[in-house]
Amino acid sequence: MDATDKPASAPDAKVPAYSWYALSVLVLVYVLNFVDRQILSILANDIKADLGVDDAFLGFLYGTAFAIFYALFGIPLGKLADSWHRVRLMTIGLGLWSLMTAASGFAKNAAVLSGARVGVGIGEATASPSAYSLISDWFPARLRATALAIYSSGLYVGGGISLVIGALVVENWNAAYPNGGPLGLAGWQAAFIAVGLPGLLLAIWVFTLKEPVRGLIDGMPSEPVEKPWRGFVEELLQIIPPFTILGAARRSPTALAINLVGLVGFFTAAWLITLLAETGQGFIMGGMGFDLAISDQWFLLAVGYYAIFSWASALRSRDPQTFALTWGSPAFLCTILGYGTVAFISYATSYWGAPYGERVFEISKSELGLLLGAPAAVTGFLGVIAGGRMADWLFTKLPGGRLYVVLFGLLAPVPVVWVMFTTDSKALFLVLAAVAQLFASSALGAAAATSQSLVLPRMRGVATATFFLATTLVGLALGPYLAGLVSSKADGDLGLGMLSTLWVAPIGLVLLVAALKLVPAAQERVLAAGQSEA
Repeated sequence: MDATDKPASAPDAKVPAYSWYALSVLVLVYVLNFVDRQILSILANDIKADLGVDDAFLGFLYGTAFAIFYALFGIPLGKLADSWHRVRLMTIGLGLWSLMTAASGFAKNAAVLSGARVGVGIGEATASPSAYSLISDWFPARLRATALAIYSSGLYVGGGISLVIGALVVENWNAAYPNGGPLGLAGWQAAFIAVGLPGLLLAIWVFTLKEPVRGLIDGMPSEPVEKPWRGFVEELLQIIPPFTILGAARRSPTALAINLVGLVGFFTAAWLITLLAETGQGFIMGGMGFDLAISDQWFLLAVGYYAIFSWASALRSRDPQTFALTWGSPAFLCTILGYGTVAFISYATSYWGAPYGERVFEISKSELGLLLGAPAAVTGFLGVIAGGRMADWLFTKLPGGRLYVVLFGLLAPVPVVWVMFTTDSKALFLVLAAVAQLFASSALGAAAATSQSLVLPRMRGVATATFFLATTLVGLALGPYLAGLVSSKADGDLGLGMLSTLWVAPIGLVLLVAALKLVPAAQERVLAAGQSEA
């Protein structure tokens, strides 16, 4: 047998060319994922003018409306990816979010645009669970991290080129049709359609990919799950309201009572926050005269946090050990919530950077695409790679060494963001935007790896899902919205809105310092638990 005939599970087996081909298709999917997600940044000012909404709504649209459904549906869809045909699942999800992105282009009011954004979030929730699983079956362990890093590069490439694409479509469309084009579409609407429709073609391409046998490359092939949708439905009952009430009732009367107490508690908190923030006056959604109070931000968050409470409660009943090492572990919670504060500032900066540059420095959309979007794509990619390498090196020196990189990703951007949104220099603003992306992106790999080290191998899927819950429900759902809310209350002072996000840094500092003290001992306990199970 020569080298080319070795089984895929051999340590030095050659990776088939098809694996690299399939990975390249998945990278395109992830690039499009973030193009469709991030293009809202370059379109924000046009949407604000056309629909008569304010910055608070723009933050809600980019953050909360997307994040809640992306996070919650990610758990049952992740379960489905573990038991069903992953290529088909990704094809369906890609088709859904592409269709919803295109549908955003036909929105005549903010209510329809919000609904389309929800659809984008649900569709995109299929992408990474399916892709991570497929890549693990296309590549051996020795190349898996490299393959996943290549896939993850789509995040920064897609986010960066979304500004370029959006700018080109909007400026050319508005130049050709200054009073509205076919069907009365404005430039921002044409941009949504332009990036949405290609996804439907890409979905056809994805459908042609071959579904690998689970575990074959590791020498542990698994049989197909007989009833793959059963687990999906079970997870829906545990996390998607109002099914959560039924799920709790199935466990026990006590579980139902606790669930209902949680339901009342979260919605009472949302009501109180609404009163304290005095946001009940609402704002008008253009086109239909449809009122939506800004307080709906807090009630939608209450839905999300109640859903997570329900899921964690169910996990405690179904798998006490996994619950103990995730939700029951102070080290794990401090790590993921600490990174959530990094995402809080990072998401707000990456979203509001383009609208701020357009308003304050009067930078054209095309310039923003080339001078803001493209450099951010490069520095984001470099930051996540360099941060991951540094984190792994520090881990060989100190048990909690990776957390120092997370601390850097939290603290280093603070002065950068401060100067970025207070400087009078356009050039300095653009340079600092790239630097902020470089610094913040460095924390991602370190935080993810630390969270994985705090659980047993069989719990890594749950740990990953919980990590992303903190990233989306703390970072994405709150950061962009609160910056927009402050801007709205300060007569459109977006700079003040962005500076207001920096208050979260001290909270993150406390969480990460606590994690530094807690993680080493927690990792030792995990190792001991793993040895006892072996």
